[in-house]
Amino acid sequence: MLASLANWRIAPFNRRAFHHVRELIPNADISNDPHAISLLERRSCDFKNLRIDPDSGEALGLEAFIRETDTDGMAIVHRGRLVFERYANGMTEETPHILMSVSKSLLGVLIEILAEQRALRLDGLVTDVLPELKETAYRGATIRHLLDMRVGIAWDEDYSATAGPIVEYRKATGWNPLAPGESPSDLHSFYQILTAGYGHGGPCHYVSPNSDLLGWVIERATGRRYAELMSELVWKPLGAERSAYITVDRLGAPRCAGGMCVTLRDLARVGQWLIEEKPAWLQQLETAGDGRAWTEGDLAKYFPRLPMRYRSQWYVLEGAAPLVFGLGIHGQNLFIDRANQIVIAKFSSQAAPLDAPRIGLTMRGVSQLRKNVAGMRDY
Repeated sequence: MLASLANWRIAPFNRRAFHHVRELIPNADISNDPHAISLLERRSCDFKNLRIDPDSGEALGLEAFIRETDTDGMAIVHRGRLVFERYANGMTEETPHILMSVSKSLLGVLIEILAEQRALRLDGLVTDVLPELKETAYRGATIRHLLDMRVGIAWDEDYSATAGPIVEYRKATGWNPLAPGESPSDLHSFYQILTAGYGHGGPCHYVSPNSDLLGWVIERATGRRYAELMSELVWKPLGAERSAYITVDRLGAPRCAGGMCVTLRDLARVGQWLIEEKPAWLQQLETAGDGRAWTEGDLAKYFPRLPMRYRSQWYVLEGAAPLVFGLGIHGQNLFIDRANQIVIAKFSSQAAPLDAPRIGLTMRGVSQLRKNVAGMRDY
């Protein structure tokens, strides 16, 4: 059952394709440092009494939850110890899996580091860095507007669309095949066709091209390639066990919005590194952001009745122990509970890009796992 560029995101082809993306799309390596790997002490944890409420029927145990959410890999780290690890659908501990929009969250980490180093001004205009966009819909937008998805672009992030800007966007990034007779495009040229919808700084409006534009901003501002910076400032410092990679368009522009591919353990290491390093921006992220922008935006419907915000390409669930997380289509997740030192990394190959019932089930599952793990004293 071979995947192609035409079907790689469609079930059941995605079950293999999501951890063999480099066979389909050009990519750039994000090198680790094999001499500085962060070790994860393995401790077996008993989850046999865990129960997660489904939408209907009997409560699910952990293994049933994993099957119900089409999980390819799941890892739980508590206080730096790997207490749970599971793989399915042909994935192994050595296999890089696509992050989809969790790639945005890693982009957010890189941006915040560059801001701390004063390589970028988050309140600066995008067009100050990329003057060629002065006559586009991004005129007047700041880097912070891009980070928080508050740019007034006319855009419908409809993953089921068969025509329109989102399809042209995917062709420009190399994720969709060209139709017969079509000329190849590229990511940087794509921004010229976008139009303004309303003023910047309004509701949270999810536009994946905003994140790819941040990648262009980074490369222009620093004069360096995105993959090199991600390696130097994130991947090597966190002690990744294996190199990652990111898909690129035909001219080498990185798909920062969704194209990063990493192993399960290394995704968990991202969360553990952030817990250990305690960067000031992460602590600020737990309380920053505009709650009204979230509730009036187009993401809130997937998290009904949850007190949420979106900041720096991360989702934030408010509470006594805030939950910071990244979410990608088809069921990709990285959850970070800094207060309780819990990290949950999850890869999936769900059939629907955004499956509201499974998102709800995953959030309930993570809630129960946090309670279960936080209360553990011995393994």
